[in-house]
Amino acid sequence: MNKAEIQFLDGPQSRWKEFKFAFQTMLELIRGFRALHFIGPCITVFGSARFKEDHPYYQLTRNASAEFAKLGFTILTGGGPGLMEAANRGAKDVGGRSVGCNIQLPVEQTHNPYLDKWVTMRHFFLRKVLLVKYSFAFVVMPGGFGTLDEFFEAITLIQTHKIQDFPIVIFGNDYYHELIEQIAIMQKAGTIGPLDTQLYLVTDDIDEAVILIREKSIKQYGLKPKMKQKPFKWLFESR
Repeated sequence: MNKAEIQFLDGPQSRWKEFKFAFQTMLELIRGFRALHFIGPCITVFGSARFKEDHPYYQLTRNASAEFAKLGFTILTGGGPGLMEAANRGAKDVGGRSVGCNIQLPVEQTHNPYLDKWVTMRHFFLRKVLLVKYSFAFVVMPGGFGTLDEFFEAITLIQTHKIQDFPIVIFGNDYYHELIEQIAIMQKAGTIGPLDTQLYLVTDDIDEAVILIREKSIKQYGLKPKMKQKPFKWLFESR
């Protein structure tokens, strides 16, 4: 076929719509930054919205998040039900800070009742920016497409040095068995690097995850206990 015979297709070319989308995106991102600016160092927990309170994964997520909160981290999730709720609930169980970054869906996903603070975003890609921006570790609980999307986003950013070498913990040896095998196949084929499988820990042991986070997040990045601010009496402040 002669190259000159190709007829290229035309598509949407409204510069106004593109400008409007870019402007709205910027405003939404700024709104998210303002809402979460003071939440402190976080551990982001990814997981399915579909597991109920009576499921073992719910209890595992709740228990693990409680231990992570005890380290002084804010627990950050997508803010919805299921394992996101379990993570936020675990933080509240021990008096930790609990924050959610929810998403606006056609079938409304309301925020769970265990949040100290939350923000709702319209776009998934902006939500993922916020879930990554404030975190010093990522915890991957059993989940579906969204959870895997968030996991691979985080590990790609670490692999390509777009963010620091934060630890990633994958809970669910049985659940993620085939996924880990697929990653091994990718490594064997050379589509990922020989050391890329060291970017994450697969475990069902909460204590093992706590040790990793203490070493690779708190010590590696010099995180220290926050000093309590004294009220300024001359401003008539009280604690």
